[in-house]
Amino acid sequence: MKEKEEENVVSLYPEEQKETDKEWQKSIPAQVFLNYFFAINYHIQHSGDNGMDHLAFFREAKPELSELDAAEVKRLLLNCWSTEYALRATAELGDEAYMRNALHWTFPQAYYTIFSGLQAFLRTRGLSTNNEAWVLREAGRLVVKNAYPRAIGFYASGHYDDFNVHRLPLAHYKPGLQIAGKELEAQAQIGQFLRTTRRQKAKAVRQQAQANPATAIRSSRTGEVLQKFGPQHWQQLTWRVGYTTLFDLMARLRISSSHREIERFVQADIDFKLFHESLLQIVSYLNGIHESYVAQAMGIEQYEAFVQELPKHLQGSFVAARMHELVKPFFGKNDFQLGQAA
Repeated sequence: MKEKEEENVVSLYPEEQKETDKEWQKSIPAQVFLNYFFAINYHIQHSGDNGMDHLAFFREAKPELSELDAAEVKRLLLNCWSTEYALRATAELGDEAYMRNALHWTFPQAYYTIFSGLQAFLRTRGLSTNNEAWVLREAGRLVVKNAYPRAIGFYASGHYDDFNVHRLPLAHYKPGLQIAGKELEAQAQIGQFLRTTRRQKAKAVRQQAQANPATAIRSSRTGEVLQKFGPQHWQQLTWRVGYTTLFDLMARLRISSSHREIERFVQADIDFKLFHESLLQIVSYLNGIHESYVAQAMGIEQYEAFVQELPKHLQGSFVAARMHELVKPFFGKNDFQLGQAA
């Protein structure tokens, strides 16, 4: 089946000409990927709605943790922070060549530090699993329920090639190839990232469903497993896709060193330092949100005691800095603004 191109997308720069330089053409996919994550960070930092002080979901009665839950939350946070520590160590070297070749591990690190923090948050809500697809589905539900600031509350829904992007009013514009310099460009790039990621998710769900005789959609005429899908067939799978959120976008960083596409990034002519800076700021922002939920569940005194007893490599690090600059002031003064930290 020939997949449809995206429709109903308005070009930001209709006069923009195709780049003729062949070397630059090779770098375009990597540049677009950088643009996406820069746009996400730009949107977070420039949004006037990136704090937690107004979230009704956060203000609900704090959940109670059993000793077992508390121990598991601490373990997950240690995984989260150790991975963020490794990501920061690479970025702090500041060497362009090293950052370029470090993509094999820094991309997954950026995702898995957030994933562990998300698991810790879910555990405070009584949800425990290592199943990645399940965790991402639950994260999607929480995004839709406004558990996160509006700056990252955007998501995509809908059937294959009939997607709707929510909470990004400018997402219908078609982005150019430049780094976002204003909100219109940032939202256009995030909107495209959501649509392409949702398309990938839908295709993966189709492949999984059709490979299983018990779940495969079959031809009503022949009874054979369908090879070509029409709109009515895609609609039968949409519920399996769930919502597409920032967490699904971060999951695009799971690039294996055995895959050829990683070489496309390593050889690309893009700003790797800017890429790492964007990822670090997104990581710090999301981890800070989850740390606040954990501190709410544990109690700020118990959370502070835990931070003070961290392993040596995390002592006096970004963990304590976020706690003092973000988490504690919020509980004490009710003026917590996550977006101000990186």
